[in-house]
Amino acid sequence: MRLVTAEEIHDLLDYPYLIEALRRSHAGSQPASAPLVMESPDGSGNQFVSLLGWKPGGTIAAKLVGVFPGNLSLDPPQASVQGLVAVFDAATGGPRLVADGEAMTLRKTAADSGLGARLLAREDAKTLLVVGAGGLAPHVMAAHCAARPSIRRILIWNRTAARAEALVRRVALPGVEISAVRALDEAVAEADIVSCVTMSRAPLVKGALLKPGAHLDLVGAYLPDMRETDDDAMRRSSLFVDTRSGMEGAGDLAQPVAAGVIGWDAVLADYYDLVQGRHPGRRTPDEITICKNVGGAHLDLFTAEALRARLSD
Repeated sequence: MRLVTAEEIHDLLDYPYLIEALRRSHAGSQPASAPLVMESPDGSGNQFVSLLGWKPGGTIAAKLVGVFPGNLSLDPPQASVQGLVAVFDAATGGPRLVADGEAMTLRKTAADSGLGARLLAREDAKTLLVVGAGGLAPHVMAAHCAARPSIRRILIWNRTAARAEALVRRVALPGVEISAVRALDEAVAEADIVSCVTMSRAPLVKGALLKPGAHLDLVGAYLPDMRETDDDAMRRSSLFVDTRSGMEGAGDLAQPVAAGVIGWDAVLADYYDLVQGRHPGRRTPDEITICKNVGGAHLDLFTAEALRARLSD
């Protein structure tokens, strides 16, 4: 059984490769999955998540991770997501590898959003706005640039401006100008793609400011009381998800549905529909698209299969 380190994962799962691997995986049927989320008994808001995916004749992947947002404020800081992914042969049940859970989650989540941009964003998108400067931010920057090589400028906004400025100093992407911004509304109005990677419980992106043809990628708001954009965005946009499984728990969808702003039928398609041609995706250059990155065990499984394939090359 192979132990795969974080460094190996980041080296092997480059975003052009992983985005294409996820696209190919969505050309088939969705694997069986069984999620389990436990809240900390002490009321701290920490969670432990178990995600199990099973693809008959292929792979079984079990992800075990803790989600501890307060870790970032520790001295020294620790990653807010830590754990492992265990991979088994679906034909025999035999263990094949154990991989670093934080690295697998970062790669999977960013590539998931990158696939959304590849399927829905305009091919000539030039300006990407990243809302949030946490551990996932540099990964969504790289993934969106892999999905849309036309991107030439990245704007970064964070509630704490110093963190956005630090991220600018830390990240370099060939041919891309990266800068921190302090006026979120102005940046939203400029951006061709907006990617939100926050833990916000109140809307940040104003839908009225989205320019014609913009693509909004919502990664945070994975709990019903979280929110990254407002009702105007939902009214103005064509709405897509990576998967319908579990989307009811995402605040950016659940809250406007509960308020009667939209119904669940406003979700036009998921990645299976888009990849398999059951929905065309973007239909006009001026159409505003939203993709809610729900996540799920099937994506961890697809990422594990992509890792196994790279290890066997």
